Amino acid sequence: MSPNRPAVDGARETARRAKTRERLMDAAYRQFCEHGINGTSIEAITDDAGFTRGAFYSNFSSKEELFFALTERENRVRLETLREHFARLIAPLGATGGKPDPHLIEGVIADVLSFQPDNRQWCLINSEFKLLALRDPEVAPRFLESSRRFLEELAAMIDVAVRSVGVRFVIDTVDLTRMLVDQFDSAMQEAILSGAEEADRAVRENVMRTLPLLVHSLTASAEG
Repeated sequence: MSPNRPAVDGARETARRAKTRERLMDAAYRQFCEHGINGTSIEAITDDAGFTRGAFYSNFSSKEELFFALTERENRVRLETLREHFARLIAPLGATGGKPDPHLIEGVIADVLSFQPDNRQWCLINSEFKLLALRDPEVAPRFLESSRRFLEELAAMIDVAVRSVGVRFVIDTVDLTRMLVDQFDSAMQEAILSGAEEADRAVRENVMRTLPLLVHSLTASAEG
């Protein structure tokens, strides 16, 4: 047997395992979105993904463990999507050479919102996860840590981007980012509860009523 064969077989097994995990997470995304975490059985997830319970437990110890993996994946996708486009999206803020006008901020926020995938579905799933964490003290610390990491990574990205165009925030960037995320989540929840046919459009209209002016009031020239 070739001495390289074990390494090749190991790489194939790793790739196969990664694909299995992805299919299970994709199935869980669909099932959790439609039925909620408590209303979704492991069998429903494995049936949707085309696997057995054994395949599930060889990758995840529980539904909660899968939920954490799914959350990490979705947060990573959203951060990577923004990171890819953020420098271009934020560039208009430097057009005035000082504190940006509200209409410029409005355009940037609109562009950022347009790059977020599956907003309605992810809001439903994230709300499920938050409720689970509120009810389960064993889940809560890990949920808080996951949320904190996401906010800090997003805040760091925003801070670097705005400083690159000569702008800074007058409050801590993590606090500002939390405010932005909370307002977006609240707007999406309101759109879902109201039965809006075009949830993303309703969210944008809601956010645009206050967010640009809020960001404008908390922004200053980096030289100021």
